[in-house]
Amino acid sequence: MKHLLSRLVAVIGILAVVMPIAVAGPPGHPIRVGILIGDPEHNTGDKALIEALRQLGYTAERDIVFKYKNGEGRPGLFAQLAKELIDSGVDVIVTPFNGPTAAVAKATQTIPIVMVGATDVVETGLVASLARPGKNITGLTINAAEIAAKRVQLLQEAIPRLSRVAVLWNASIPSMALGFQNIEKASPKLGVALQSVRVSGSDEFDRAFAAIEDGHPDGLIVLFGPLRGDDLPRIVDFVVRQKIPTIFEIGRGVSGGGLMEFGPNLEPMFRRAATYIDKIANGADPATLPVEEPTTFEFVVNLKAAQSIGITIPQSLLLRADRVIE
Repeated sequence: MKHLLSRLVAVIGILAVVMPIAVAGPPGHPIRVGILIGDPEHNTGDKALIEALRQLGYTAERDIVFKYKNGEGRPGLFAQLAKELIDSGVDVIVTPFNGPTAAVAKATQTIPIVMVGATDVVETGLVASLARPGKNITGLTINAAEIAAKRVQLLQEAIPRLSRVAVLWNASIPSMALGFQNIEKASPKLGVALQSVRVSGSDEFDRAFAAIEDGHPDGLIVLFGPLRGDDLPRIVDFVVRQKIPTIFEIGRGVSGGGLMEFGPNLEPMFRRAATYIDKIANGADPATLPVEEPTTFEFVVNLKAAQSIGITIPQSLLLRADRVIE
């Protein structure tokens, strides 16, 4: 059993692992669950998903098979990988975040899709409403537009002199545009001027970084789904070299040396995804399963980065942090 679970977490490519299901499929036909991973370093919920299935009373080595496809941080591969999963005969597909969800939704209107962490799904047209998705898609969504403005407030608390903020955002993802628009609405009330730095391709980063340097912002907000697997490390390297106080979405920003992160805690969302798989396996129609929003958010502060930049994080902000890197 331990060997099977370790293979599931480490998989790259297609992997089949036998897992439990409360109600088995037709005789000789286990429930087949496809998972399209966009970037393995961004998707760490496999373990939580497996544990949640066990807690639902599933028996190991029976009735459910996982088949993986890994985009390796290259969104251009998502459409082909989605087709390969569908052609393999899966019964339900789990899609972490917007890129994989959109790719699978375009490829099939019949196979149930359980999304995890896709952002602003009503506004971007993935579902009709949260209460009644109305299609073959359900699962967990993030209101990225709503929480984007919160990052301005956190940055302002960390840097009381904050008056100008640059926002680096991925213009190829509709939810990022919604997030930036929400920051635009909130910033005048906070007395903050914004510099919009939009990027639509990985070849635009040199221009974007030069624009940020020329703008001399007091801080930077990064709203960025990947265009390529090395995009986020490049951004982190830039802000560390330039000593720019930066707040990221939850991911690898702080671990790479960034100042702060704020976003939803993904582990509980993967746990809830197990419930959706269970309901669909028992015959539920995803079109009638309400889409849920997370209630748990994580705020992380990197004191090592603060020291490097030369700022002191107020104690009141540190006390609200879920994690502090010292």
